[in-house]
Amino acid sequence: MRNLLLQKPEVSAAVDVTGSLSYGWEHIIIPMIAPLLSIAIYLCAGMSIMLFVERVYMAIVILCVKLLGKKRSTEYKLDDLKEDLERNKSYPMVLIQIPMYNEMEVYKLSIGAVCALSWPSDRLIVQVLDDSTNEVLRALVELECQKWVEKGVNVKYETRNNRNGYKAGALNEGMQKPYVQKCEFVAIFDADFQPDTDFLWRTIPYLLENPKLGLVQARWKFGKDDNIVISQINADECLMTRLQEMSLDYHFSVEQEVGSSMYSFFGFNGTAGVWRIQTVNDADGWKDRTTVEDMDLAVRASLKGWKFVFVGDLAVKNELPSTFKAYRYQQHRWSCGPANLFRKMIKEIIFCERVTIWKKFHIIYQFFFVRKIVAHWVTFFFYGIVIPVSVLVPEVHLPKPIAIYIPATITILNVLCTPRSMHLLVFWILFENVMSLHRSKAAIIGLLEGNRVNEWVVTEKLGNTSKQKLNAKISKQPQSRIGERIHVLELIMGMFMLHCGIYNLLYGRDHFFVYLLLQAGAFFTIGFGHVGTFVSN
Repeated sequence: MRNLLLQKPEVSAAVDVTGSLSYGWEHIIIPMIAPLLSIAIYLCAGMSIMLFVERVYMAIVILCVKLLGKKRSTEYKLDDLKEDLERNKSYPMVLIQIPMYNEMEVYKLSIGAVCALSWPSDRLIVQVLDDSTNEVLRALVELECQKWVEKGVNVKYETRNNRNGYKAGALNEGMQKPYVQKCEFVAIFDADFQPDTDFLWRTIPYLLENPKLGLVQARWKFGKDDNIVISQINADECLMTRLQEMSLDYHFSVEQEVGSSMYSFFGFNGTAGVWRIQTVNDADGWKDRTTVEDMDLAVRASLKGWKFVFVGDLAVKNELPSTFKAYRYQQHRWSCGPANLFRKMIKEIIFCERVTIWKKFHIIYQFFFVRKIVAHWVTFFFYGIVIPVSVLVPEVHLPKPIAIYIPATITILNVLCTPRSMHLLVFWILFENVMSLHRSKAAIIGLLEGNRVNEWVVTEKLGNTSKQKLNAKISKQPQSRIGERIHVLELIMGMFMLHCGIYNLLYGRDHFFVYLLLQAGAFFTIGFGHVGTFVSN
């Protein structure tokens, strides 16, 4: 009895603390959070509907294009153009630029593929723009160029004493060389891109036929399908590269094709494309004001009235980043750059008098706002913040059509472009939600011009598949520092998702815990570095 009497104050104190917390949550915190959360739900619902309408619109356009055979590229009689070119022997002078920076693993592949292109050797100049800081590597690249010079290819090896402007600076300085003045077109290939020998024959004729055409863009290829068989590609290297393939297939098969067919405008992908040099000069050349110099040039050229064509059946093989570190840096650049360019160019687009109002609307609303900003924000803030928090606040109603049916439709429309990976649908959703954390942060930095707005980290390339497999084996060795694999933001989000998932499992009336626990697992998996291959520093 004495012990019981002694325990009563402690039990009473614990009850009082619990009751105080419960009272504070129900009568103070919830009344403050609930209205803000309701507003956030409405904002996210609005963004979800915007993205849904955009995706459905593009699906309808691409369906009509395929059923009616009205691709912009098919309007040209390519075979007749080739025959006329061969008959008259009036080959234009073509410049090919290969910008590179410390590309030890792939420089031979790109230089070899470009030098093997089928085009009269006296009408072709290959310009290797080497910004490498490794002097030994510079010597190797120069030696490789000299080897092709001895085989009769006109290769120009160009270096700089600085990296001002990064890729844009290198391309711009390359265009200032005296021998470029006699060139009519310029093709650009990043160091890991390997065009087929007939690439120029399948692109240059478009530009010769239509003097208003400024850009011909080919698609990237990193996986095998029934129509195009390409070796030395790494889409099957790991799960992360398979998921990247799903996202990029949609970009090329739908976004680029719709832009080409409906507006004769789309974003230049920075490589695997051919520009009319007159177009580049008319748009004031390459600018290094953002990390998306390719998109910057495309928008400025479009505002000058130039048209673009996307050739979806012409694929150029390249390498996908297979380490999470490389992919994260790439996605930061690809998300921050467009948002920053949007901030810098919106007034110029609005007041441009050379393009129609419809095209202005497409560039501002569809191309920039919905695809480059809303798509990232709604994915992270709605599915990563608002839905988990709403689980903790049952007083707020979360409409199921907005939370479930609309994203399901958007997801299905996306993955239809990669039928071979349909079984990876759940993994793709979880991975994209994790990456939206970095993309949303990058988009905000771009809009506000934060500290990392001009951060340029060259995407790491590992060469061919066998090399990547070797690196993957090396990554399993215990001497790699654990700090290189830990990602704190992902772990914090994983803890948050896990807490909300468990709470919903114990006290919730719906089944959101299924999504929350799976998403928590995805954040933890990536947070502990168990995604992609791993190469220790």
